[in-house]
Amino acid sequence: MIQRYVYGNMIETDTIPVKPEAGNEPLPGFTVDEKEHSFTYPLGKEDRIYGLGENVRGINKRGWIYQSWASDNPDHLEDAVSLYAAHNFLVVDGEERFGLFLDYGGKVTYDIGYTEMNRLTIRVNDFNLDVYRISGDSVLSIVQQFREMIGRSYIPPRWAFGFGQSRWGYVCEADVRQVVRKHRELGLPLDSVYLDIDYMDSYKDFTVNPERFPDLAGLASEMAGQGVHLVPIIDAAIKKEEGYPVSDEGIRKGYFCTDKDGKPFEGAVWPGISLFPDVLNPEARKWFGRLYKVLLDMGIEGFWNDMNEPSIFYTEASLEEIRTRLMDTVGATPDVNTFFELTGIIREVFQKDEIYDSIYHHVNGKRIRHTDVHNLYGYNMTRAAAEAFETLAKDRRILLFSRSSCIGMHRFGGTWMGDNKSWWSHLALNFRMLPSLNMCGFLYTGADLGGFGSDVTEDLLMRWLELGIFTPLMRNHSALGTREQEVYRFSDLDGFRHVLRMRYVLLPYLYSEYMKAALDNKMLFCPLAFDYPEDRRAQETEDQLMLGDSLMIAPVMQQNARGRMVYLPESMKLFRFLKDGKAIETVLGPGDHYVECELSDVIFFLRPDHLIPVSSGGNCVAEVDFDHVHFLTYPVGNEACYEYYTDDGISRQAAGTRILYRMDEDGEVKALPQ
Repeated sequence: MIQRYVYGNMIETDTIPVKPEAGNEPLPGFTVDEKEHSFTYPLGKEDRIYGLGENVRGINKRGWIYQSWASDNPDHLEDAVSLYAAHNFLVVDGEERFGLFLDYGGKVTYDIGYTEMNRLTIRVNDFNLDVYRISGDSVLSIVQQFREMIGRSYIPPRWAFGFGQSRWGYVCEADVRQVVRKHRELGLPLDSVYLDIDYMDSYKDFTVNPERFPDLAGLASEMAGQGVHLVPIIDAAIKKEEGYPVSDEGIRKGYFCTDKDGKPFEGAVWPGISLFPDVLNPEARKWFGRLYKVLLDMGIEGFWNDMNEPSIFYTEASLEEIRTRLMDTVGATPDVNTFFELTGIIREVFQKDEIYDSIYHHVNGKRIRHTDVHNLYGYNMTRAAAEAFETLAKDRRILLFSRSSCIGMHRFGGTWMGDNKSWWSHLALNFRMLPSLNMCGFLYTGADLGGFGSDVTEDLLMRWLELGIFTPLMRNHSALGTREQEVYRFSDLDGFRHVLRMRYVLLPYLYSEYMKAALDNKMLFCPLAFDYPEDRRAQETEDQLMLGDSLMIAPVMQQNARGRMVYLPESMKLFRFLKDGKAIETVLGPGDHYVECELSDVIFFLRPDHLIPVSSGGNCVAEVDFDHVHFLTYPVGNEACYEYYTDDGISRQAAGTRILYRMDEDGEVKALPQ
């Protein structure tokens, strides 16, 4: 059951397509303080808190402060309170079980047992919001009700489930060709190569550098002939430059955000002084979305939207503040305090959120301060593209995902987990974010495998790819100036080839489960606690996840480990695939087990009386045979069956077929008549 509670007059977010009627009764269980803009709930000792999408720390969020405030923060440390996205949905799971969603575009702070261990306090900037309380007999039923309310999750083209190679530093056509050539020559599967800001002309959106990429359309066609898609980046900031058509038209038609005086707001990002499309304005959003056509016409079929929190490096005002404060220290006694003040001035000024107070949107005749709708910006940038694609590419799906997001954007695109580091802790963080993002509707997601910043090691990249096999977005991405981390640059080429090929072997199951999760408003990744709610050990296990209907994954996420402890709530069959081609199947009973897993081994667990469809693989998704699959099985005496979803992988309407497969007494798996 879903109940809606209205406080003040909220700024419309378009998060919920059709809103339930609001009730007049008070929000049950909470103390509501309108003066403090807060909601407080007493936590029982055993209560667990799930959700909040992209965030730090564990799957159970109890014990820290989190903020919904989209932030360009590459330091995903335990003491971070906000990352790139803002996802205002959580579930309290204890003696009382309910979900809570705040429909609100500004900053939200969740104090979940931090100030006081037994209290949840939620604060907002102002008291103009809708709150939804969702009750159900299980966490999964609550999540499904919520997902039905907010609308169907984005469905990408099937090729987007293939492996993608990316780097900030592919500066010309020759770099792209080298990546593809190496993958094809060495038998390393590949479906996409990503283009970072290097492909643009002076970092200007919807332009192509004529010297580095003289024929992007020809390159896209050439790559398509090898089964590879090019996926360029689009940033939120538009370079302010006379003669640049996007800048000129946006200024002329009033499509950019403004400052307090009504002039286009100016802030510096990669292109230098830039303007910011007012994507909350329906007219400006339509205009911005249609700008993608220039790249679609070149044969591009996928995009990743970046820097759309929006990230702003500095403004003229912030530079002036730095100059003034630095001058104030001239002549001061050069002591330790002066040293730390000098070193902290630039960092402090550049990290100020007050910049957002000087930005304004114009929506339906109203002037809205950006601070009040900050978390909606990345969502509406991606929405602009997705709505345009309904006309520009009406018969086919386009790959689209974004760095910044809030709930609502899940209908228009996926999200990736931002600029992480090549740290083992970020591998584990990638893992723990998966179910939280699924709860909020984001199914097409993944991290920069191997880590974006810092220098990766061979073992970390291998282990991260072994997790990436299972995530919908599987992309190796790294930053300029870091160690080059294409898999062919490392010694165990056979190991990396084996891991990548396993992705394509498992694609029939992964794609089928993704599509059913999207179409049926279910989760793809679940904590063990959701599927085994009465099992105390399952409730506390956060390094294993259920994937779809049949699998459990338990990747190795510790340096130098040659295996790991695994807890099984019930008997399962362990599958271990070795790089020499051997496949080992072992039935394990419920309880604790040490499972060996050498560096290039791929392991997963199959539930009893379940089947999973697999293929013979391929060098790209187009080579995978989704129509003639075979099955991995673990029958224990009851009926073993699997509902397999398949479609053409590209049509926008996703008009697929569901086929029920059943294993008979002789061990043969057959499709039942439809």
